[in-house]
Amino acid sequence: MNLKERFIFNFIESDRWRYLWDGLGATLKVTFFALIVGVIIGVVVAIIRSTHDKNVKDMKGISKGILMILNAICKLYLTVIRGTPVVVQLMIMYYVVLVSSTNKILVATIAFGMNSGAYVAEIFRSGIMSIDQGQFEAGRSLGFNFVQTMQYIIIPQAFKNVLPALANEFIVLLKETSVSGYVALHDLTKGGDIIRSRTYDAFMPLIGVAIIYLVMVMFFTYLVGILERRLRNSER
Repeated sequence: MNLKERFIFNFIESDRWRYLWDGLGATLKVTFFALIVGVIIGVVVAIIRSTHDKNVKDMKGISKGILMILNAICKLYLTVIRGTPVVVQLMIMYYVVLVSSTNKILVATIAFGMNSGAYVAEIFRSGIMSIDQGQFEAGRSLGFNFVQTMQYIIIPQAFKNVLPALANEFIVLLKETSVSGYVALHDLTKGGDIIRSRTYDAFMPLIGVAIIYLVMVMFFTYLVGILERRLRNSER
């Protein structure tokens, strides 16, 4: 068969393109919700870690002990998540932690969200640590307590500084979800694998999946570029 006939055989006959379409929907759902989970976890961990680094020496009593315990938990979380493969974390979440759950998208969202949270935490912590100490002192001089200073002064500035890096993390997360098939989730990659098992032709399904991923990454990279240019212009 020539390329046209192989294309029709793999994607058009029996509406096999639907495997890719349905898989694409699952991939985007997992990526989007995992990013939300990752940002929430990452911001919390980053605040705890940066607060510890900036203030632990000046603190006393029980509050210092609590902060040190929370920081130790966060460091353990970062070490474990960043030191183990995401596919292993996904399988542990599916076969061990959430073994009773039948919602594979939920399982994948939690697994990828926790994985992404570790990297978002370091991205966001670097943003907080980059804010000049004078900004903290300015908040105190306005009568803000530490939480208010972080909420109204530090976090908005840090978020703006790390927004391009967070957008790039979204692109990385999008590609990482391709291992969701290990827990039998019908994502984009699994959709191509299903077509391959039906047609016994590996070339067309795999190339199709690769092209779809490439187009999505190029599109989101373009959006990140627009975002970075707007941020640069707003600083002038």
